[in-house]
Amino acid sequence: MTADSSVLTEVHAGVAWITLNRGPQRNALDIPTLKHLHAVLDTFNSNPAVRAVVLTGSGRSFCAGADLAEWAEAEARGALQTYGWTETAHALMSRLHTLNKPTIAAINGTAVGAGMDLTLCCDLRIAAQSARFKAGYTSMAYSPDAGASWHLPRLIGSEQAKRLLFLDELWNADRALAAGLVGEVVADEQLHIHATELASRLANGPTFAFAQTKTLIREGGARSLPEQLQAELAAGLLCGRSADGIEALRASTEKRSPNFCGQ
Repeated sequence: MTADSSVLTEVHAGVAWITLNRGPQRNALDIPTLKHLHAVLDTFNSNPAVRAVVLTGSGRSFCAGADLAEWAEAEARGALQTYGWTETAHALMSRLHTLNKPTIAAINGTAVGAGMDLTLCCDLRIAAQSARFKAGYTSMAYSPDAGASWHLPRLIGSEQAKRLLFLDELWNADRALAAGLVGEVVADEQLHIHATELASRLANGPTFAFAQTKTLIREGGARSLPEQLQAELAAGLLCGRSADGIEALRASTEKRSPNFCGQ
């Protein structure tokens, strides 16, 4: 495990864990943390030994969103609109959303604003029973600025998205599950175990096929059905030529379970 003031990372059996580690700030995102997370994701994306990524937080909060102390300091020097937080956050959200490896948000506590948006950029979301979700934008007389306006309507529908954003309601884990904001809710003490089991299943799977599937889903909304079918054909040809594709076919003919290498 490597550690610094804001992020912990660990790789074990193909699973990379990223833990936000600014406990006193409830894991709020300042610019150095945003940049560090981006660099870590770049490293994991290019590392063939990493086949799944889990993002979580230390302490009782997943992530409190933007570091408002950093915002206040920027405003005091007249640089709130130009000091770069939003651009840096957008780059991170895009990196996480387009990662070639499957990603899991293991949400251990409150996820607010950009902290909630981090979870939305992950492929799968598991919430501890104590998790809470809050957009946080309109209470600060602000509009969404880290992807919530794009993700939420696609995940939970337009009206529920507006309810969460306009009314700035605090949703508990069960409400988030009922709305489709998360896929699972588990007991607090089971979160790490459950996330590890799920990540291990993904890490033992066909990583290249996962990447192609992620791309098809991500880009499919902008295509017609005939266009998407063509994209599926192209992706399928690539998968068939991959090492895992060849192994899957061989295992099928030999009537055994495949042993995927991730390539």
